[in-house]
Amino acid sequence: MAISIKSEREIDLMRESCRLLAMMHEELKKDIKPGVSTKELNDHAAEIIASYGCVSNFLNYNGYPASICTSVNDEVVHGIPRADRILKDGDIISIDAGLIYKGYHSDAARTYAVGQISPEHQKLIDVTKQSFFEGIKFAKAGCHLFDISNAIDAYVSQYGYGIVRALVGHGIGTSMHEDPQIPNFRQWRRGPKLKAGMTLAIEPMINLGTDVVCFLDDDWTVVSEDGTYSAHYENTVLITDGEPEILTLL
Repeated sequence: MAISIKSEREIDLMRESCRLLAMMHEELKKDIKPGVSTKELNDHAAEIIASYGCVSNFLNYNGYPASICTSVNDEVVHGIPRADRILKDGDIISIDAGLIYKGYHSDAARTYAVGQISPEHQKLIDVTKQSFFEGIKFAKAGCHLFDISNAIDAYVSQYGYGIVRALVGHGIGTSMHEDPQIPNFRQWRRGPKLKAGMTLAIEPMINLGTDVVCFLDDDWTVVSEDGTYSAHYENTVLITDGEPEILTLL
């Protein structure tokens, strides 16, 4: 496993790529309301990314047909935007997106409530987001990679939720997916030691019920096997000699 260490120049380019992506997320979340189609969200995201002079790193990635992923309710990740998928009151939706700025990738996901949702589903969103922040307490030089995984697991497990095991986080830089893979569930080894200059996409994917997932016939959309709702929260993070820098938060 070769985990890339970014130079100061590369870190600056990563910061800008991630800043633009964070801006896109902030703009796009204003559109999330009952009656909006996931295709409309995708089309607006594509316009925003193009306005920055950037391109989506999702579009055409291994044949993926859209600029963002829009995963609704029991869809865990990689939901394909569609004109006939209309958001309704009580839904939850995760928006996963990334872009390329001067050859450097960014990646971040957020899960949002559509209109009024149940307290149960709001709690799922909140726990998933907080589990990211529990994990990055260990995203610093001198800690080990799986300290992050174990902290996420320890936090989520107390709620009885299913931590998705079939999908994990990843390194990121001049490619969207680089070494290392970053599980969100407990590991029995510590993994590689973290060093300043590493950039990681840390992304808990948490189901209300089972941790088991299935792929739909479109070969992209991943759903919870038992049909329970799923939440996803992701940021691109820079490892430093001190506290981690969350690059995809404004």
